[in-house]
Amino acid sequence: MKKFDYTITDTLGIHARPGGELVKVAKPFTSKITLSCNGKTADAKRLIAVMSLGAKQGHTVSVSVDGADEAAAAAKLESFFKENL
Repeated sequence: MKKFDYTITDTLGIHARPGGELVKVAKPFTSKITLSCNGKTADAKRLIAVMSLGAKQGHTVSVSVDGADEAAAAAKLESFFKENL
């Protein structure tokens, strides 16, 4: 299992556009990808679940990746968070 934390720097937080892009990045991987923020947990492959986290600027999102391609998935997601959120 791979894990990392990221503090949201985008002024709007995770809203519809970057949330949709995040789901697109996560979907091709077979690993289970889970996001946690504000005491809530969400499947990163489901947009409604990602949006329900309510992650705003300054909030820390914990990302857990577990599965056969976890190293590649974690690296890709960490890169996505740094570039987009």
